[in-house]
Amino acid sequence: MTLLQWFIFFLAVQAVHFAGTWKLYEKAGRKRWEALVPVYNAIVLMDIIRRPKWWVILLFIPIVNLIMFPVVWVQVLRAFGKRSATDAAIGIATLGLYIYAINYSDATKYTPEEKEERKDSTVGSLLFAIVVATIVHTYVMQPFTIPTASLEKTLLVGDFLFVSKFHYGARTPMTTVAAPMVHDSIPVINTRSYSNWPQLPYFRLPGFEKVEKNDIVVFNWPIDTVVKFRDRSGTRVKKPVDKKSNYVKRCVGTPGDTFSLKGGVVYINNKELKLSDRARLQHIYFVTTKDGNMLDAEYLINDLQINRTDIGYDSNTNRYIFRALTGENAEKLKANSLVTNVEMYKFTSDPAAGDTSIFPHTKPAWTQDDMGPIYIPEEGKTVELNSETLPFYKMAITDYEHNTLEEKGGQILINGKPVTSYTFKQDYYWMMGDNRHNSEDSRYWGFVPEDHIVGKPVFVWMSINQEESWKNIGKKIRWDRMFTTVGGDGEPVSYFKYFVIVVVLWLGFSYFRKKKKEKV
Repeated sequence: MTLLQWFIFFLAVQAVHFAGTWKLYEKAGRKRWEALVPVYNAIVLMDIIRRPKWWVILLFIPIVNLIMFPVVWVQVLRAFGKRSATDAAIGIATLGLYIYAINYSDATKYTPEEKEERKDSTVGSLLFAIVVATIVHTYVMQPFTIPTASLEKTLLVGDFLFVSKFHYGARTPMTTVAAPMVHDSIPVINTRSYSNWPQLPYFRLPGFEKVEKNDIVVFNWPIDTVVKFRDRSGTRVKKPVDKKSNYVKRCVGTPGDTFSLKGGVVYINNKELKLSDRARLQHIYFVTTKDGNMLDAEYLINDLQINRTDIGYDSNTNRYIFRALTGENAEKLKANSLVTNVEMYKFTSDPAAGDTSIFPHTKPAWTQDDMGPIYIPEEGKTVELNSETLPFYKMAITDYEHNTLEEKGGQILINGKPVTSYTFKQDYYWMMGDNRHNSEDSRYWGFVPEDHIVGKPVFVWMSINQEESWKNIGKKIRWDRMFTTVGGDGEPVSYFKYFVIVVVLWLGFSYFRKKKKEKV
């Protein structure tokens, strides 16, 4: 919906509110017109139902307001004598329209609850907790789980993160009708958690930093059309931006950069990108041993910390296939007396085969290891449009910036007008996984628009090794990764012991304070 459409919708809601409450305002000793004035009518209503005026703010926060509306409906009913559980159920089931019935009933009287009647109930406390949790989840910090190995060695499968929304600026929800604190589907029942209508325009609150090269970023997968993450049914659905699957990758290109990949090495503006010292790039390697001897599995898994699922063996060639091996481990294997050859796999192309799986899907000579140059769009910058450049920016122009685009008689038409250039309305980024030969990233689907940016991972609070059994809890939980920061330089440092010390001290303090009060 556009801003104009939202304004019309807002006025329509005010008209509905006035039609169903103006008599109630009068019975509460207020003026009829006070039920009609936007925002002010909500402030007056809080006074009528004897609730704090700051509740009005909650009524205008997307998603949170879905929780608050039923609460206010029930409070209005209670203020006018309808205090049974049945009345509350009818009020919620009718989406507040039950209030119309009592508004036009001559028998309705204003009987506000006294202060002692308005003590918080368990349900009220629970609703307040849900509201607070929803605000934190949406605008401050969101829990996130690493589902794939695309950033292996930096972030591991099984890491549980806190993702900051305020570093880059919290994005207000575009999907206004959705279940709180879940993403695109409701757990257990596996059904869609949101409504496609109505949609708010994109808006981001001010942040205190911008996405920089080397940042690890959580974003909505731009080309997501799956029903839910890891769905293999083949069913496709068009999703709102903020309900597309969450991905986490490393930013290697920012707006205005020119990206190239040469022999697996990233170049930005013709200079090699220097990665963070915490980055551990992995590639596919072939390792040959003397006479086909097998390497010790414990050595590979425990000493080199290679995942079992990343180790393969080709009996036809008598060589190992490591699907995600760091350069450091490759050097260690070279020094192993049983190893005769260590070779990094390189993707090659056969232009005659016509493989166009690599973005922009018109370059059969490009591969996962060699591609570019590609200009990354920047807001306000203009690019020339022709048959060569259009494939790079077609999706940005149509899907991300919502224009129509046609090619007729050798001309490019945007919104029905012939053009030879295009000026971008937002910034774009290039995201890649550190597991370079096992990461579905920008090399396959292109740019990540700014309005798809979710946040910045800042903290690993729990890490579970999915290859270990819970019987071996010492290895199942990666204790050395608990309470570690994601960014920064050097090896990650666990602050878990400090957390335990603080909790123990607090429990001890609380215990002795309670004992002291009991003596008094």
